[in-house]
Amino acid sequence: MSIDPFRLIAPLFCLGPLAMAGVEPPEVDQEGYLTFYLDNDLFGGEDRDYTNGARLSWISGNRDIGEFGLVRGFLRKLSGDAESFRAFQALTGFEDPEAIRYNFGLSLTQLMFTPDDPYPYTQPPGQRRYAGWLALGVSLHVKDDRILNSVELSVGTTGEHAFAEPTQDFVHSAQGIPKFNGWDNQIPNEITVDLSFVQKRRLDLANFGYRAIRIDGLGEWGARLGSFQTNAYAGGFFRLGYNLPPDFSDPRLSSTAYSHRYFNTPIGYSSPWSVYAIFGGNVRLVAFDATLDGPLFTDFNTGIERRPLVGEVFFGGGIRYKAVEFSYVHTWRTEEYQTQGGISNFGSLSARVRF
Repeated sequence: MSIDPFRLIAPLFCLGPLAMAGVEPPEVDQEGYLTFYLDNDLFGGEDRDYTNGARLSWISGNRDIGEFGLVRGFLRKLSGDAESFRAFQALTGFEDPEAIRYNFGLSLTQLMFTPDDPYPYTQPPGQRRYAGWLALGVSLHVKDDRILNSVELSVGTTGEHAFAEPTQDFVHSAQGIPKFNGWDNQIPNEITVDLSFVQKRRLDLANFGYRAIRIDGLGEWGARLGSFQTNAYAGGFFRLGYNLPPDFSDPRLSSTAYSHRYFNTPIGYSSPWSVYAIFGGNVRLVAFDATLDGPLFTDFNTGIERRPLVGEVFFGGGIRYKAVEFSYVHTWRTEEYQTQGGISNFGSLSARVRF
């Protein structure tokens, strides 16, 4: 008998009943996904700025909305379904309420940022401030056959409580890499609360192919409001390959990075193997970033000036065998602050299992 993590850990997050009498079981897609993401700039031969990120995310199969009290009472208002705010209903474009399916997710994320120079015990002037962030997220995902809306609430902390320094020291010691000495100068501890919304839409013009060789694509836009980051972005990505699976994993670690069944599709897996390339990009408007501006509620000068507009492109590939899948993409990102020493680049590994 399979074990569903949602049944085991949902009580920790619920503000309402977990189940409702008379609820019918979901029609299809009982499988969930567990995905691990790892970002690191050592894949690009660097060790600076956004230097490492790790995220573990789990998403359920299709569920009834009544099974999760917190999501039903709060995040659903931003989901775009019939119970959400009218503005969100107008923006998201769900046409048939009967075609909507719901998934629930949980995540644990850690990010770390460092200057270029690892040796000084003081903060190097004009370089990225030492910073770490650790957060737990709970999310709602709403989809039909064209659109996927994801809403995630993340509660976390910056500073020493994010454990960025011991994590980096452990990895560097294991790999024989010199440690960064200036972590005593990192941004201070502060509790953060962030709310993220992302919409993905099928790009019909990119949905074509010949037999097992196909291409598909997703356009996406999103916004984040919080005391760790506040921003908005637009972009998209494409997959080209052999036996494209009817599901996808966000190609990189982001505020709503999960694996998803490809919208509301009954299509199964035509082959145990899939091999594909991934490519895409986005543009982001940044209004606040605690790692660049300093914590929102603490008087702390990071010594650098944030750039309000950031762009990036990425390219990579993935391989799937049955229920296990791995992917790698490489990202090139424009400068995020005024005195940054050129664009940054980093690699993103993801590994997921369907169960």
